Amino acid sequence: MQEPEFTQTQPKEATVPDINTQAGTITKLQPPVQSQEEWRKYGEQVSDFLATLPDYVGNFFNQYKQPLVSVGLIVGAIVAVKVLLAVLDSLNDIPLVAPTFELIGIGYSAWFVYRYLLKASTRQELTNEITTLKSQVVGQDGNEV
Repeated sequence: MQEPEFTQTQPKEATVPDINTQAGTITKLQPPVQSQEEWRKYGEQVSDFLATLPDYVGNFFNQYKQPLVSVGLIVGAIVAVKVLLAVLDSLNDIPLVAPTFELIGIGYSAWFVYRYLLKASTRQELTNEITTLKSQVVGQDGNEV
């Protein structure tokens, strides 16, 4: 018979003689001390990072407060518009709601034209109301709210 060309060898860690000397007993292997020290070092690094994280976040927010607020407002406006469009789309799918809204819009437009746009005096009243509202919102002409 021929002997095999390759012989299997077991690593030194796997060949521990007489770990269990008695039948039915299991001996607990202790992990190496070096790995415990490495884990302790990593734990301390993570702990230090988590301890200083609120300071980092606070400094970041204080430094970039205006751009963060602007980006937040833009994202909030985009989300609000998408939600509004989704609600309107779902309302349009309900029978008789879309034609009812169209009739309400046509009726309000007819009333607005009749009330403000047919006569010169009412057009002047509308422009005065618009300029008053604009000055209250913008704060011009010393009429601040």
